[in-house]
Amino acid sequence: MRTLFSLLVLLCGLSLMAQKESPLTGDPAETIHNSPGFGISAPGQPSNIQERGILVYENWPLVNSPGTGPGGADESLLQDSTLSMGTFGFAHSNAGNFRVADDFTVPAGGWNIDSITFYAYQTGSTTTSTITSLNLQIWNGQPGQMGSSVVWGDTTTNVLSATTWSGIYRGLLSAPGATNRPIMANTAAVGTFLPAGTYWLDWRCGGSLGSGPWAPPITINGQTTTGNAIQFNGTAWGPLNDVGQQGLPFAIETAISVPTLSQWGLFGFIALLALGGLMFIRRTRLA
Repeated sequence: MRTLFSLLVLLCGLSLMAQKESPLTGDPAETIHNSPGFGISAPGQPSNIQERGILVYENWPLVNSPGTGPGGADESLLQDSTLSMGTFGFAHSNAGNFRVADDFTVPAGGWNIDSITFYAYQTGSTTTSTITSLNLQIWNGQPGQMGSSVVWGDTTTNVLSATTWSGIYRGLLSAPGATNRPIMANTAAVGTFLPAGTYWLDWRCGGSLGSGPWAPPITINGQTTTGNAIQFNGTAWGPLNDVGQQGLPFAIETAISVPTLSQWGLFGFIALLALGGLMFIRRTRLA
């Protein structure tokens, strides 16, 4: 019992200590006609996106041909031969004055958003990311519309916290297997709470190569219209079109709640208290 009492005192002390210590140029899109080439096939190994938190929203799909790329990578294939589509990706470059935007809805209770992952590529890159910056604004309505305003972010702060190959290549349905457009998953550090409502993400990227960065659209087999995304061309916002209006892929993650030292101390205190109570009852019964 003395040992049990000592453990209880130690855990309580740790709990108290933890509480005290807590403190516009270029093209608007890369199309079949202005691209530098279809690329060549080469072996590659797809990589996985590391989880940062709890995935609560995903604007998807980007992949319409899973596992068919070099090395077993997924492919996002532009449906040129079946739907006469012609845009590999849309301009949203720091070097120009283009931006892109898409919307999402937060349910009742709101979200404590930790990070948001966007997708972009630079034609001619390897699977080593060349994305160097990302800035983001969150609007409470469609950008450019009367009554809409920015509730988080700005057009200058670089919020890029991680960038890695997504394991996906952008290519053509008529010529699959190209590796010159590896799509990067680019994570923005956000750290804000959004109450219930509909919001718009407005972003652009920077990279170290001359092409792009380009934003690949949501890609669904047999569909020319995949969303309601828009693009800023330096003067005004307009629909993001390729035959039909396109959507843009992104993923929203909320923060993982990890118990603090004081909480662990409290959990341990309760557990030991319960254990002590059981031992006392058992001794009383034996007596």
